[in-house]
Amino acid sequence: MAFSAGACVTVAERRIDGDVAPSPAVRSGEHRPAPAQTGPSQEVLAQVARAGGTVSLAQLIGFALRTSPATRATWSDARAAAAMVGSKRSAFFPQVEVDGNIGFTHQTFGLSGIQFEYKSWGPSAQLTWLLLDLGTRSSDVDEAQALLAAANLSHDTQVADLILGVEQAYTQYQGAKALLAAQKTSVGEAQTNYQAAQERRRAGVATAADVLQAKTALSQAQLQLQLLDGQVNTLRGAVATSVGVPATVNIEVEDLPQVSLETQLARIEELVAQAERDRPELARARAQAGAAQSHADSVRWRGWPQLVLNANAQRNYFITQGAPHGDNYSAALVLRIPLFTGFKDSFDAVQAEEQARAAMARAESVEQQVILQVWSSYHGVRTAAQRVRTAQDLLASASESEQMAAGRYKEGVGSILDVLTAQSALASARAQEVQARGDWLLSVASLAHDTGSLGPPAQSPEKSPR
Repeated sequence: MAFSAGACVTVAERRIDGDVAPSPAVRSGEHRPAPAQTGPSQEVLAQVARAGGTVSLAQLIGFALRTSPATRATWSDARAAAAMVGSKRSAFFPQVEVDGNIGFTHQTFGLSGIQFEYKSWGPSAQLTWLLLDLGTRSSDVDEAQALLAAANLSHDTQVADLILGVEQAYTQYQGAKALLAAQKTSVGEAQTNYQAAQERRRAGVATAADVLQAKTALSQAQLQLQLLDGQVNTLRGAVATSVGVPATVNIEVEDLPQVSLETQLARIEELVAQAERDRPELARARAQAGAAQSHADSVRWRGWPQLVLNANAQRNYFITQGAPHGDNYSAALVLRIPLFTGFKDSFDAVQAEEQARAAMARAESVEQQVILQVWSSYHGVRTAAQRVRTAQDLLASASESEQMAAGRYKEGVGSILDVLTAQSALASARAQEVQARGDWLLSVASLAHDTGSLGPPAQSPEKSPR
């Protein structure tokens, strides 16, 4: 009996594995069971870092997919939904029960008061099989399959959201580090200008006001540097949190890359069509609408006749010495016709039909939101690309202007105000160029997410730098 139960569990688990997407660990390229429920440690994260000490975006995404409790939860939800499909299919099979009994019987016959007693024991079996209904079971299976599809799509949605969250945290951290590096350069330039003002003051060709103004600019640059340093530490913690480790874990990322703007965007109509085809949120909403309609069909068929086969067999062994055993068996076809349920079936059918209409309306609303998100992300990418080009031009002209102002000041033909103005413009241009690159990377990631093309790395994170 225990072996039979274990075999049934094994068969059920194999069927579930065939209906559910691979575990988050397998999806990230590592063929192993789903991770344990314990949180990852700093040592585990260190194993995915390259020898250079920095972690690539692909490595962090792979690590997050293996450790995120959110993806583990949605994966288990999908397996539960697959089990529900098997449960609903069981209605097409006969239900068999086997019992064993031992008993004592005392009977009194007629007015004569004759009494009869016997003790017996024996096995019995009962079979119940729903042979025919008009659609309830099929509709229940259709509903469960639609809910399974929705659960799988919920898992895909969580994976895409997780990847986008890691990309956003990673890029923001890269941008903060780039801003910090740019500000360090600005502090160095402010220090150089301050020293130049001091030298000109000692030479008698500059005033004390020039020195004080240069000192003020240096202090302002140092203050901004300290502010950016705090932001870098905060965003480093955000990266750690996004991959499921404590914010105290020290993660060093690659530098913010230079972006290539040569790739042409597809037409907006093509991107919208891709989103309508591939976006898991939209497919999930449609699957939920299909499940609601199947549920309405199931409720509608409940009031129709059903044909059921009932059978039982029993053998009694009498404990009285010399008494033979007795066999009892029977079989019957039962036609069940619900006549009146206090209008419950009618109201249940109306409720289920309205719920199906509501689910369909929600799916249409999700479709409109998806189209809006693609539209916004599309124009966000175009705007970000234009900002990158403009920021690069601004940085080039501001750098040349600052060099010219500094040279003129050292030659004694320019004022300290010209130098400080050019220095401030250059610092602002550096910050805008870094921000533009980061915003472009974020906008591209958002567009990939909104069109449904954002997924885990194709290879293991140790071998697939982004």
